Amino acid sequence: MSVLVNGSPTEEINIQRGLKQGDPLAPFLYLLVAEGLGGLMKKAVEMHRFKGFEVGQQNVVISHL
Repeated sequence: MSVLVNGSPTEEINIQRGLKQGDPLAPFLYLLVAEGLGGLMKKAVEMHRFKGFEVGQQNVVISHL
């Protein structure tokens, strides 16, 4: 597999399990997955499939971070 950077493919990447320590793509991939999961959680709350809990004196509802 290769990745397009500014329209040009990088060197061939051998896909195995996980990422190498210090891989510069790791933070980006983490954020990508976290954003997707957050969107799914938000949709589940809107569809009443997941319920948050109330916190504090103003009863702020927290379903996910």
